[in-house]
Amino acid sequence: MESYLRKLWTQCFRYNWKLGVFLILLFGIPRFIIVLESYVSRSYGLVMIVFLCMWFAPFVFLTKHGRKGIGIKRPSQWWKPFVSFIFGGLSCFLIFGLLYFLYDTSIENAFVYIGGNNPTSGITGEDKLIYFWIAAIPSMIFSPIGEEFLYRGVIHGSFVSEFGETKASVFDSLAFALTHIAHFGIIYTFGVWKFLPIPSVLWVVSMFFVSQVFFKCKLFSDSIWGAVAAHSGFNFVMMYCIFYLL
Repeated sequence: MESYLRKLWTQCFRYNWKLGVFLILLFGIPRFIIVLESYVSRSYGLVMIVFLCMWFAPFVFLTKHGRKGIGIKRPSQWWKPFVSFIFGGLSCFLIFGLLYFLYDTSIENAFVYIGGNNPTSGITGEDKLIYFWIAAIPSMIFSPIGEEFLYRGVIHGSFVSEFGETKASVFDSLAFALTHIAHFGIIYTFGVWKFLPIPSVLWVVSMFFVSQVFFKCKLFSDSIWGAVAAHSGFNFVMMYCIFYLL
């Protein structure tokens, strides 16, 4: 049986849940700190670098056979990633609708807080459309590829052999959801850090839900690109909601 893990790493790890936990901490802790800092500095440059590092995780840790095993391959049918993109977008609309219903445009709404890091919120007309695409395009590329390669790819695969596909998706979804507390839950406003217990729980549950959507889209497409497309659709709609619905 061909190995999933590169020979370099087999001296320290087996491709199992222990490696998965190691990768969750290796990427999650620095990402958490860097995202929190970005809300103070209002700069996402370092966050983009973290996502780029996630892009390379399957190539650093896994063999060609391993990368194919976690889903880095062509979708079973070309149109399935497009359907996945739509499902990802719809899941974002559902979450936006719930949070808007509960919190309107207050800071307890995750979309409001995340959108507050965008200094172009007061711009209108054609300029607003330009800034929308400037924000939307990177958000549809960097985090969808990076996070799906890592969470629905390498980390998910590390749990599969012992726990199976369904339970493995619970572990990678929990890791994905909890790290998003850095994006919303612990907030920086008026020069002070605050923790919002109930809104943060809703946000974590929402991120767990969309993680499951991304996982289902991966299965639907028989490829990690289904999850990437769904994630890209989610981020596209999130940018639309922030720019045009708030």
